[in-house]
Amino acid sequence: MDNYPTHINVQDAPLRPDIRIGLVLINHFTLNCVSELIEPIRFAADISFLSRQIFCQWEWMSCDNQPVTSSCGLHIVPTAEFNLHSNWDYVVFAGGLLDQTRDAPAWLLEAMRDLHARRVPIITLCSATFLAAQAGLLEGKKCAIHFTTRDEFRERFPNVSPVIDQTYISDGGVISSPVGTARDLAMDIILQHCGELRAKKVQKYLLMDEGKRGQTRSRVSHPLKTYDDELVQRTIAYMQQHLASPEPLQTLTSAMQINLRQLNQAFLHSTGDTAAVHWRKMRLEHARKLMIASNVSINNVAKSCGFSDASHLITWFRKQYGETPSDYRKRRRDVERLIAPN
Repeated sequence: MDNYPTHINVQDAPLRPDIRIGLVLINHFTLNCVSELIEPIRFAADISFLSRQIFCQWEWMSCDNQPVTSSCGLHIVPTAEFNLHSNWDYVVFAGGLLDQTRDAPAWLLEAMRDLHARRVPIITLCSATFLAAQAGLLEGKKCAIHFTTRDEFRERFPNVSPVIDQTYISDGGVISSPVGTARDLAMDIILQHCGELRAKKVQKYLLMDEGKRGQTRSRVSHPLKTYDDELVQRTIAYMQQHLASPEPLQTLTSAMQINLRQLNQAFLHSTGDTAAVHWRKMRLEHARKLMIASNVSINNVAKSCGFSDASHLITWFRKQYGETPSDYRKRRRDVERLIAPN
């Protein structure tokens, strides 16, 4: 079917996948929504095209651990028990026919509120946005919704702003996507977590025209991660501009004109981390991108990311990603040669 080798001399399974997704299928869910989201991620997950869950992993769940039926009649057997406390990077709630999502059970809404409180990004597909609104997660927020359900949604949730001309909206920790538009969301997840090269692999295999992708999107960009706190937003922007500078936290607090205790309280509420931990994670993510996009030494990468030396970077990189920067670079470069051999 393709010319890519299925046997390669690299370690197939990294210690930690780039993405772990839990998908909760509500009975009579819309199959198209789920397919639009998971198919691109499936092709990003494998080194070749064998559908192995190497770099991306996911599980199918139902609310009662019983098989569910899609709106078109396809029966799906869960692959895992319902568990929102696993180490998910995203939890997807896939809705469909409104009779299953208009009045959710109290325990499910409470589970969604708990998930949101733990700052796990929630993705709502199709009518599952009604669940997030019932749980109170969209108060004062925007959400993407299908035009056929907008009037009912507005009547039931007057404090939420439904939008019908966007493929997805990320607002306040909830990412909403109406029926038939989740492919753009999937590609942005792949770009953010897996990198541009594997996103191009997906586009190539799914015969996606890169030039046309996104034409149906809104004129307004909505990043996957947003924070409501204006102080946190300003501080993160400052951090982004000073990734290469090993500045002490006192410089940061002076720039924000706030004491460290107040800053940490704001960050803990919005991100779950202190300001220092969040800044270090940003530096490590920048280092990870540099390890792929450049051939510079680890020592120079360390300096470019605000670490004192290579040893300091290696220590924290291994703690965050489960492997050294060199191992990460080698594994990714081996994969790149398969995806783009020329």
